[in-house]
Amino acid sequence: MFNVRVYGILTNENRQVLVSDEFIRGSYYTKFPGGGLEFGEGTRDCLKREFMEEMNLEVRVTDHIYTTDFFQMSAFTPDQQIIAVYYRVEPLATINVPIRLKPFDFDEVQMNIYRETGETETFRFINWNEFSGNSVTLPIDKVVARLVKNG
Repeated sequence: MFNVRVYGILTNENRQVLVSDEFIRGSYYTKFPGGGLEFGEGTRDCLKREFMEEMNLEVRVTDHIYTTDFFQMSAFTPDQQIIAVYYRVEPLATINVPIRLKPFDFDEVQMNIYRETGETETFRFINWNEFSGNSVTLPIDKVVARLVKNG
């Protein structure tokens, strides 16, 4: 079975890269914003929906960066293979969600969400000079981070 994921690479005017710090099922992950493709949805529409759901942010989806070209088993559902699609995105409004300065800096509201759902997330920017494949957790994200960093 396949699990299609769609992620956005958003850089700001200071050449910082947006990441999502997530606490899922008791583990910490740093990844690119995005999520799962729903039935009947195109990849670009999925990414727009995910940014709206996660950040209340309307984005323009621009260049395709990468689609998984190797086998990657899901970290959460071992009988699923991940296919991940990455695009560059541009914000069409000001980012209004809290942007954290350090990893996994969850506030009380976010921890209440975790207690209810088993997962929560927050966002931060990583400076371009510090950004690398080591900045993110998931194997496909590491490949994409290296591609983005190397141009």
